[in-house]
Amino acid sequence: MRRRAIERGDAIVRCLRYCARVPLFDARKRPLRNLRLSVTDRCNLRCQYCMPEEEYSWLPQSGVLTFEEVVRVLRIFLSLGVEKVRLTGGEPLLRRDVEQLVGMVAKLDGLRELAMTTNGVLLADKAVALRQQGLQRITVSLDTLDPSVFRSLSRRDDLHRVLVGIEAAQRAGFDELKLDTVVIAGVNDGEIASLLRYAIDRGAELRFIEYMDVGGATHWRKDAVVSRAQILATVERTFGKTEPIARDSAPAERFRLGNGATFGVIASVTQPFCSTCDRSRLTADGVWLKCLYATKGTHLRDLLRSDMRDEQIAARIRDEWTMREDRGAELRMAMPDRQPLAQRDELKKEPHLEMHTRGG
Repeated sequence: MRRRAIERGDAIVRCLRYCARVPLFDARKRPLRNLRLSVTDRCNLRCQYCMPEEEYSWLPQSGVLTFEEVVRVLRIFLSLGVEKVRLTGGEPLLRRDVEQLVGMVAKLDGLRELAMTTNGVLLADKAVALRQQGLQRITVSLDTLDPSVFRSLSRRDDLHRVLVGIEAAQRAGFDELKLDTVVIAGVNDGEIASLLRYAIDRGAELRFIEYMDVGGATHWRKDAVVSRAQILATVERTFGKTEPIARDSAPAERFRLGNGATFGVIASVTQPFCSTCDRSRLTADGVWLKCLYATKGTHLRDLLRSDMRDEQIAARIRDEWTMREDRGAELRMAMPDRQPLAQRDELKKEPHLEMHTRGG
């Protein structure tokens, strides 16, 4: 009885701490709520919409945040209002002992949701441990069901491993499984219906993503983008009329089919959602980016490795966020001759521009 009373008391204290936090808003009244944390810039695929080049400049391993530094900086972010943390990469499952990091993060006060985005190649061997350590939600990238298209897209022959990983995640108890599909004209746009059927049959929610001109998308072309309107038209030809679901600050606009199944569309190119964006990114070496299209960030690792106290680092983050004006996707949509965000030479000089470095 005494142990239960102590546990209830601890829970009440955590609740009071959480409820007492004052939301932190930027200059456009957007809260600091979601943090996407890259744990590695390495990846075991070479997807053409993210890593189309032959060679890359990698972050020095000595500069990558340790698990203890990750926990410390997350504790600071949580104290400022962050509620949701998503572990990303690169491919997060390539980070050694990432299950241990999940367990450390899952114990932090104020964390409402801990999720991960993975390409699924290594998921079959990791799913159970991730769940046991406290990972709540998982999203798997699945751009095709065709082995030859997968090979062309990723320059690897690992589709079977991804599909096995999805099955393993569901067996491990990840009931709210999400699947992400980047749709590219002439590559996988003919699979929109089959991918959605695959997700529905497995009780997963598929999210179609417009091909974005971010990071390492050096081969991006406007005519390769399959728009939200085109995706919805294709879905409705097979599944019938769709019904929009009330939207929150999430990047995906969600829809319901006549059979009750749901799916989403992330239309960052043709219908940006900058006005409600509450997410920022932290690279594996501690660079904090307040917009996916940001070209510069705040080097929090240097602060963590200095003699600064947590309160001082928190004050720096608070000041940076309250001045945030970023609306990168909206500004890029207005460009008359829109080109990739960065060219190959720029990426070699500044790897933090890479999508696989800043976190998908």
